[in-house]
Amino acid sequence: MSVEVLTLLFFGALVLFILLGLPLVFVLGGVSVVFLYFTWGIESFYMVSSQIYGSMGSFTLVAIPLYVFMAMILERTGVARDLYHMMHLWFGGMRGGLAVGTLGICAIFAAMVGVSGAAVVAMGTIALPAMLQRGYDKRMALGVINTGGGWGILIPPSIMMILYALISGVSVGKMFAAGILPGLLLIVITVLYVIIRSFLQPELAPALPASERASWPEKFRAVRSVVLPVLVVVMVMGSIIGGLTTPTEAAAMGVLGALISAAVYRQLSFSMVHEASIRTLKLTGMIAWILFAAHAFSAAYQSMGAQQLIEGLMQLIPGGPWGIIIAMMIIVFLLGMVLDPLGIMLITLPVFLPIVDALGFDPIWFGILFVINMEIGYMTPPLGFNLFYLKAIVPPGITMKDIYASVIPFVLLEVLAIIIMMIFPQIVTYLPNLLFQ
Repeated sequence: MSVEVLTLLFFGALVLFILLGLPLVFVLGGVSVVFLYFTWGIESFYMVSSQIYGSMGSFTLVAIPLYVFMAMILERTGVARDLYHMMHLWFGGMRGGLAVGTLGICAIFAAMVGVSGAAVVAMGTIALPAMLQRGYDKRMALGVINTGGGWGILIPPSIMMILYALISGVSVGKMFAAGILPGLLLIVITVLYVIIRSFLQPELAPALPASERASWPEKFRAVRSVVLPVLVVVMVMGSIIGGLTTPTEAAAMGVLGALISAAVYRQLSFSMVHEASIRTLKLTGMIAWILFAAHAFSAAYQSMGAQQLIEGLMQLIPGGPWGIIIAMMIIVFLLGMVLDPLGIMLITLPVFLPIVDALGFDPIWFGILFVINMEIGYMTPPLGFNLFYLKAIVPPGITMKDIYASVIPFVLLEVLAIIIMMIFPQIVTYLPNLLFQ
């Protein structure tokens, strides 16, 4: 049977079972195993099992449950509430100040927890009612929370970056370093947009009345609330950048910082740690199955010779190597509207990474563009996770239409950031090259 027919049957079976509503990870793993059996025979299973065994023995993999556990603990500490109070005092007196403060908290949360959703839930519960009560446009408030909440997978430490590194074989430390400047770029672009639009349309995000503005002593007292978040960030990223620990060892440092934070906020208890541990176990188990499916899919894909077929098809895309990269970004963007980011990684990375390598592009640079596209996937209709996190906690007067409409300008800002990083790849590559020579 020709490679064209095999490829058509393979991807056709994937689409069919996904449309039937089966879990994506089991569709990918199951279909891949069936095709491996009929192309290479039962011996091919030894190859898949050996690859999985190699991954399970990876020291890097230990970082995933540690970062997830850290996130689960920090969600329950009350850090977000105190951070919002501080931002409220410092930025509330300017137009769009509460929105800017919310973005700042989302950035801090992103640097602590490494997952998307934690900041969305926290800010949707704390910041959204405060902004609506003070006359903020609901779509502006929703959009700010939605986009800021997605930064958790870009600003290191990031679970998504660890998975990308495991699948692509690049350094986790380099991925973390590469995400710092792009993360700052996104924060600056988004904050400037909020400030400029609030200045041009003051009714969208009015400043707090004089009676609610804090004195300087009150502002400085509130700064104490950032001590613990900064401690966690320094324990994680500072130890990596300073060369004191590996990313995996830094994850253990982050867990220690999270436990200290929980103790300071008097939230540390056996029941809280037990609940966080159970949630960590469930999420880590899901990720383990994802790695199995990724290895099975990659082996089946290569055994059929589909890689050469896809590479040949990519050469037909106009615009040369850059046209191919742009086409990949468009494909990932469209998939982000209907699939979860981990599923997109499973489907696309085994196909895209060999092509990226053959074209001579830096896999670290491509990885950051890919992760930003995954971030967009969290916030784009119809199935973005952050949209549904928000819907679960917004007041009754806010509809799904409002939530969908709120993300449009912020998605365009993220696309703008991707374009800037494609034009100036040094934004991504400078810190990895400087810190990991």
